[in-house]
Amino acid sequence: MTKRLFFLVTLFCHFTLFSQIDHVNLISWNIRDFGKTKSSEELQQIADIVKDADILAIQEVVSGYGGAQAVAKLSDILNRKGAQWDYVISNPTHSSKYATERYAFIWKTRHIKIKNRGKLIAALDSHIDREPYLMEFFINQEKLTLVNFHSRPFDKNPEAEIKALNTYINTSLGAPLILAGDFNVDEAKPVFDDLKANGFRAAISNQKTTLKRSCNGTGYLNHPIDNIFYSKDIDKTASGAIDFVRFCENLEKARKLSDHLPVQLTFKFP
Repeated sequence: MTKRLFFLVTLFCHFTLFSQIDHVNLISWNIRDFGKTKSSEELQQIADIVKDADILAIQEVVSGYGGAQAVAKLSDILNRKGAQWDYVISNPTHSSKYATERYAFIWKTRHIKIKNRGKLIAALDSHIDREPYLMEFFINQEKLTLVNFHSRPFDKNPEAEIKALNTYINTSLGAPLILAGDFNVDEAKPVFDDLKANGFRAAISNQKTTLKRSCNGTGYLNHPIDNIFYSKDIDKTASGAIDFVRFCENLEKARKLSDHLPVQLTFKFP
């Protein structure tokens, strides 16, 4: 090998191994009944909505046959859109036989690495029906902890779960940390005060994220319950709900994908 060729190979390897990403785009989405009921066309539509994400956190993956397969199919579709993706799927939550489901993460592998496949937080399984899924990502060689969470319904005291999760985060996890998911509670409610007192901020505020069954002349958005909370050492550059409905006449078709809007947070890291 000539000296010039050796230099070029070394330079290529250096940038391949140590290239960095300036901004990270995280999307969190409760994709209702995410499993075998989703057609190939619907998975294509979902991929088009999330393809600009660097990390996708999914709630409500079906725990039985079809859930893991849908995540794998979505990852495969994303792989054909110009970037390489990988995915992990949690074990089924087991703290409540009436609320068993899985969580998933899908991410672009060029700048984002993992060292394990994550875990359900077993310490919370006596406090939370669908115990959260914790995953450690390495971005620019720095660790970022992500917690993926789906609370119990609004009429079954999700506040108690949020309090338990907040205590666990404050006593057992370090920063930088992001908590993403469907909380079934508005971020303006007092139950989030302790989390905010510890330096966490909500990606969005006063933005409705669920879909009505029909417009009825009052619009198609309903409750502001999906969000992303990020620790104080994370620098937000943009955020918002992704409205893939846009017009009332699209509502019926949109609800076949999900009855929730995705929420996104773009941030600098580290």
